[in-house]
Amino acid sequence: MQLMQVPGLSGHEDRVRRAIATRLDAMGHTAQTDVLGNLWVTVEGAGPAVMLFTHMDQLGFILRKIEDNGLLRLERLGGVPERALAAQEVLICLGEGRDIPGVIANKSHHATRPDEKYTVVPYAEIFVDAGFASREAAEAAGLRIGAPVVYAPRAFELAGGRVSGTSVDDRAGCAVLLDVAAQLARRDGCPPVHLCFTVQEEFNLRGAQPLAQRLQPDIAIQIDLMLASDTPDMAARGEMALGQGPGMSLYSFHGRGTLNGVIPHPALVRLAEDSAAAKGLPLQRSAQTGVLTDLSYVQLVGDGVASLDLGFPMRYSHSAREMCDLKDLADLSQLLQAMLARITPEFSLNRDDYT
Repeated sequence: MQLMQVPGLSGHEDRVRRAIATRLDAMGHTAQTDVLGNLWVTVEGAGPAVMLFTHMDQLGFILRKIEDNGLLRLERLGGVPERALAAQEVLICLGEGRDIPGVIANKSHHATRPDEKYTVVPYAEIFVDAGFASREAAEAAGLRIGAPVVYAPRAFELAGGRVSGTSVDDRAGCAVLLDVAAQLARRDGCPPVHLCFTVQEEFNLRGAQPLAQRLQPDIAIQIDLMLASDTPDMAARGEMALGQGPGMSLYSFHGRGTLNGVIPHPALVRLAEDSAAAKGLPLQRSAQTGVLTDLSYVQLVGDGVASLDLGFPMRYSHSAREMCDLKDLADLSQLLQAMLARITPEFSLNRDDYT
C-alpha cells in the first residue's frame, strides 16, 4: 500500500523506482537501471534465463494548457476512462515537497440542464481547479505545460483483506515481485532470474522491450492485473473472482489500434498448472479481448521468447479506486516461487514435448 501512494506517471516513474530500489538494496540485491528508467536485479543460477517483470508506471494526464484565469487543461496519458473523471482529486507532480493538489471540475448540479445529466464530458473539455486565480499565479507556483498529473494518491483497507485506491495497477504487481525478490535473496538453486520493474507500460507498452533486448531471456513471465468478472457489470466477461487466487491468461488481444496480444507458450502453461497443483494453490484462467500487456512486445525479442501472463484479479481498472485482494497477491508470489524452482537446466521449451 505504500507504493500506491508514490506518484509515478508513465515516463515519470523516478520516485517509484527509487522507492523500489531502496527496498531491493535492503534485501542485499544490486539493482541496475537504464536510460529509460527500467530497474532490475539479476539472481544467478543454472538453466533457461527468466525475465520476471511488472510495470512501475501509472496512467494519468499531462498538463496541456494554463488558462488566463488559472484553470488547467489536461491531455490524457493512457487508457483513462472519461466517465470516471468528474470531481476526482488530482496531484500535479512538480517534485517531492512541491506537488500541487487540484480537482477535476464538475458542473454545479443546480445549473445542469436535463440533457447534460446523463452525458460524459470529453476529456478535452474538462478542466482542473487548483485554486489559482490567474495564469501568473499558477506559473509562479511552478506549473508548466508538460507537467505530469495523476489521480491523487490514495490507499485504504477494506473488509476481508481487500485494498482499494490508486495505481493498484500495477503497484500490486511490484509488491508481489518484491516479495519474490526477498525469497530469492535467501534461496539457492534457481534458474538465472532477472527481476524487472519496467516503465511506460501505460503509455505505449514498450518500455520493457529495450530491457528484454539487453537481457535476452529464454522465458518471460509478466505480472499484471486480471480483469475481475465477479461484479454484475462484468459477469459476462469471464470467471475471474477476487479472493480466489492468482490468474493465468490463455489469450489476450487488443482489437483496437495496435493489433497485438499473447498466446502463451504451452510449456509455461503446464508449468503454472503443475506448480499450483503441487502447492495446493488456486489458479484461475482468463481469455480476454481488449486487454494488452507489454509482454506482447517482449515475446518478439531476438529469436522469440517463451511467454506467459500471470496476475491478480482486480476490479474497477483504470479508475481512481481500483481494488484487489491481498490473499491473491500472496498466493501469486508463492506460485511464482514454485514455478522458478521447477525451471531446471533440463526444463524443455520444445513445443513438441507439450502437444
